[in-house]
Amino acid sequence: MNEVSVQWIDGNAFSTVTGSGHTLVLDSKPKEEETSAGPAPMEMLLVGLAGCTAVDVVHILRRQRQPMTGLQVTVKGERADDYPMVYTNITIEYVVQGDVDEEKLERAIALSEEKYCSASAMLGKTAHIEHTYRLEKD
Repeated sequence: MNEVSVQWIDGNAFSTVTGSGHTLVLDSKPKEEETSAGPAPMEMLLVGLAGCTAVDVVHILRRQRQPMTGLQVTVKGERADDYPMVYTNITIEYVVQGDVDEEKLERAIALSEEKYCSASAMLGKTAHIEHTYRLEKD
């Protein structure tokens, strides 16, 4: 079972500790005169999605012996106007560098989104998720 602990620091800032011992400061949207101490919790949901699918795609392409030299995943999310303001539309953009076969890249993305990425499966219950990709050959 995964576990995290969150402790209020002050204002809108919270210190988090993960079960694996990593720490992070979270902050909600600060007022104009305030600076943010860290990402907002809803941003971290998108980080989780980006990280989850990135790990999958790298793992799958490595298993297929594809010569990938780089990967960047950018996730953009639109939230509902009314509370609880869940994500309703999410776009995932994959930018892959290397001499990767395009069909194998498409298959790796599909496997991540449809089978392996639990973050995608959970967020897909409330949000329409679509993806784009760009392959930059070396």
